[in-house]
Amino acid sequence: MVAYEDFEKLDLRAAKVVAAERVEGSEKLLRLEVELGDGKRQLVAGIGKHYAPEEVVGKSIVVLANLEPKMIKGLESQGMLLAAWDEGNVVLVTLDREMKEGSRIG
Repeated sequence: MVAYEDFEKLDLRAAKVVAAERVEGSEKLLRLEVELGDGKRQLVAGIGKHYAPEEVVGKSIVVLANLEPKMIKGLESQGMLLAAWDEGNVVLVTLDREMKEGSRIG
């Protein structure tokens, strides 16, 4: 069980993927540029075996916006996208309607 106060610390936001490309030297990683309403951020995500870069551009996704930045393959990831996975299948958590970038999710 997670205390409500701990859940409140998570800053989940709606984001639009505006650019995506494969990370050189990796089958698994994509470098995404997302719009979060207050500017663009770079995310590095391990979804490259399940999504081509052109498949994710334009999608409205859910991002954990207040995660500490992390260097992955020499690239700074400034958040984390949410995805579901089961038995080798990966599916992005997306919004089913248009929502302003940066809108809070909770």
